[in-house]
Amino acid sequence: MARRKRTSQVLEKAVRRAAGMTSIDPHLDVGTGLTLPSFFTLIETMRTRENAYNTALSNVDKLYREMLETERELSDMAEHMLLGVATKYGKSSAEYGMAGGVPKNQRRKGLRGESPISSSEQPAFVANTNGNSNTNGDKNGKPAVATT
Repeated sequence: MARRKRTSQVLEKAVRRAAGMTSIDPHLDVGTGLTLPSFFTLIETMRTRENAYNTALSNVDKLYREMLETERELSDMAEHMLLGVATKYGKSSAEYGMAGGVPKNQRRKGLRGESPISSSEQPAFVANTNGNSNTNGDKNGKPAVATT
């Protein structure tokens, strides 16, 4: 998205005022250095700086688009380089891991929501976090003592 260019309302208002003052006297001097020619000079300075600012924004937009394109190219090349290493050395090789890939023999098992831990490795105890007493013991997880 291109950056929004700036237009100065102060500049536009000053141009309108200067036009009105020119109709009074093209060399108007109201004292203490306030002259119509110096007013026009400052208007032109503001116009020049506003144009320079807007041009700089356009240049930044262009550089940003170029940077994003180069970033896409770099991402594609990085992926192709990794695939090249995989083709040359194999996806289970140490070289593939050195290049940033995850060797096949080191990948996690269990895709599509399956747990990577087998059911025999699942913990038998699940903590009771609601603060209520456990039916098989007290609220600290200790087994209930049988009383007779």
